Amino acid sequence: MDLDSLRAERIKCLNWKNISPMKEAIDSIPEPIVESFELNDAIEIKLDKEYSKENLNKIEEAAKTMLPWRKGPFKIDSLFIDTEWRSYIKYSIIEPHFNLKDKIVGDIGCNNGYYLFKMLAHKPKKLVGFDPSAITFMQFEFINKFIKSDIKYELLGIEHIEHYEHKFDTLFCLGVLYHRSDPIGSLKSLYKALNKDGELILDTFMIDGENDVCLTPKDRYSKIPNIYFIPTVNALKNWCYRAGFKEVKVIAIKKTELQEQRKTDWINSQSLDEFLDPNNPELTVEGYPAPKRVYIKAVK
Repeated sequence: MDLDSLRAERIKCLNWKNISPMKEAIDSIPEPIVESFELNDAIEIKLDKEYSKENLNKIEEAAKTMLPWRKGPFKIDSLFIDTEWRSYIKYSIIEPHFNLKDKIVGDIGCNNGYYLFKMLAHKPKKLVGFDPSAITFMQFEFINKFIKSDIKYELLGIEHIEHYEHKFDTLFCLGVLYHRSDPIGSLKSLYKALNKDGELILDTFMIDGENDVCLTPKDRYSKIPNIYFIPTVNALKNWCYRAGFKEVKVIAIKKTELQEQRKTDWINSQSLDEFLDPNNPELTVEGYPAPKRVYIKAVK
């Protein structure tokens, strides 16, 4: 696979008529004068007082061209981007289970880079994000205009990771696997992209049960059309072993709750509350078990 040709083709999406205004809005923001940034639950950026006074409205206008904001939150002075997901809840689950210092790290389906920004605190050797979405790429560019990290963002997907120009010590694949119609094939791609003894941190939807089975939604799951397979924990482990991983450990199992995922002014669509049966929140509107996630660490 010729990655340079693929990159050249993918970057054309930044010229789409719905994306160009986002780029123009980012470019219109004068070069930021940043006093500090902190990697707290919210990525917090503190601007020079005079710069903020003159430009904060322009910054807010730029951010609002990039709806919906899914992962976060972010805070730029008094501007709070209250994202759909309180992503620090998921990050707090996985953070005790990895060591990124001096590691080559990749995040598959990185969205706007929230987790990558948080990982800067762990001093990795290299951070690379993969996501084919032009909107989330622009959100990353917007935030990184202030942080000025050396994170590399590739407009590529999970299917490209095994062909990448180098391998990784640690890969994150958070909330991606259930979107793949061939989950074992995707796990094999992740396996091939890791160095020997490399680690994969992954979360995906799950169903309860001891059998090695999975739910296959007919049309939609939680109103989402591209959800293909939702395994039991044992079935997910079997997928990982079939992909080649030698060790699979369950980190946590957690039901998705309204305090973690909810509708805010920063998205222009429905959220978890509308995805659940109004008479029984233990079920989705389609009658399937409500979203629950399993977090695993798999070792090559």
